[in-house]
Amino acid sequence: MDQRFDVAERFADGAQYIAGRLRQGGSEATHPVVDPATGERVFSYRLAGPADVDAAVAAAGAALPEWAGATPGERSDALHRFAAVLTERAEDLARAESSQCGKPIKLSTEFDVPGTIDNTAFFAGAARQLEGKAAAEYSGGHTSYIRREPIGVVGSVAPWNYPLQMAAWKVLPAIAAGNTIVLKPAELTPLTSLMFAQAATEAGIPDGVVNVVSGTGPEAGEHLVSHPGVAMTSFTGSTAVGKRVAALATATVKRVHLELGGKAPFVVFDDADLEAAAHGAVAGALINTGQDCTAATRAYVQRPLYDAFIAAVADLMETVRLGDPFDPHTDLGPLVSHAQRDRVAGFVERARGYATVVTGGAAPGGDLARGAYYRPTLITGAPQDSEIVQSEIFGPVLAVLPFDGDDEGIALANDTPYGLAASAWSRDVYRTGRASREIRAGCVWINDHIPIISEMPHGGVRASGFGKDMSAYSFEEYTQVKHVMFDNTAVVRKDWHRTVFGDRQT
Repeated sequence: MDQRFDVAERFADGAQYIAGRLRQGGSEATHPVVDPATGERVFSYRLAGPADVDAAVAAAGAALPEWAGATPGERSDALHRFAAVLTERAEDLARAESSQCGKPIKLSTEFDVPGTIDNTAFFAGAARQLEGKAAAEYSGGHTSYIRREPIGVVGSVAPWNYPLQMAAWKVLPAIAAGNTIVLKPAELTPLTSLMFAQAATEAGIPDGVVNVVSGTGPEAGEHLVSHPGVAMTSFTGSTAVGKRVAALATATVKRVHLELGGKAPFVVFDDADLEAAAHGAVAGALINTGQDCTAATRAYVQRPLYDAFIAAVADLMETVRLGDPFDPHTDLGPLVSHAQRDRVAGFVERARGYATVVTGGAAPGGDLARGAYYRPTLITGAPQDSEIVQSEIFGPVLAVLPFDGDDEGIALANDTPYGLAASAWSRDVYRTGRASREIRAGCVWINDHIPIISEMPHGGVRASGFGKDMSAYSFEEYTQVKHVMFDNTAVVRKDWHRTVFGDRQT
């Protein structure tokens, strides 16, 4: 049975959510939401323009004093209610996510939506844990303590690959810490970000605390991150766009948090469990049709296992079922758009000139031809400095390269500009311990690849950006640390004053 989401009825009032209500965008331009499984337009909306961003920032600014002044317990209670509303709306959220992204419904229902609800519940608890260094007399004559205070209005830009989860990763730590927020989702996939904001209002979070402007990056996004009323910007997306965001934000001296591209290595040592590694590589490379910044994109396999690994991965990839995202048996849905499908195909076609496509490497025919589908693709024989190994593809493509010694494997893993995630596969605790220390990435999995949990941070190094999403560490992004110091002596003329005027008292 077709379970696609009825978008037109739900968002008849518009795709901007400002001060607790939907409204039409102020731009004359419209943008479609397209079902990538069919290529059919399911909704069109008027885009946000600069005036909409101004209105959203004003609404967030107006809501800030009340929300920032709420006790941690009050914010925690509101977030617990928020999690309950999301739980009630779980089925609608999953259907909307699969409709706009083409995600298999089993991924939306078992990963995206429950992960978002769990994030919300986590931050409901974390809102009560804004900790600082212990109060003490560090200078002897004074008592010092630390306050963690909200930064102010946050302007965040989220990507299209995980629209619901990325909305949560931006919104939740910000509002748990007492900030208010204006979120710009990708114009391709605004639906679940809007539903997330509506759920916040239904949970009793005050109007203006969570706002959503659905517009393009050059018009709405750039105006948001450079807005003088925004105190912090958080961006998730490509490294190239992240550089632009950083330049705009720092021009007005904003706090900046960037979660950027990735090219995750998957390092298989010669004592690894081959079957486990092959299954992990296929799952890690194909999750969300490869549209994941932590996806396994380049596997380095020590030579004794190299041929067997390639054979096992190829066999598994050929069992992956492409199909209608709403069929519960579908394993792999389409890419988010035909443009993204063509981009991925371009990488593979260029690679044919210097590497071997072992399996996949084409869009399917038949009933799936009208959608943005692309077959799981395995590539071998590519040089380390080739485009397919060095560049983020964001599709269901895995390149496999051999290595000899452990030194070489770790060096190859580090040989890209990125540093978001990685995995190492071995039965030897010393080998995996070394890999976890020496691979330069924000997350290193051992004998697995992809799992994330709300309690642990997510974020990269080098060209993958800086700062952390999720976990209590995210409060370091969304709070301002203030030192407060009390004089305990009641002495009018302090000894240190003589360094400015007068002589030491005798």
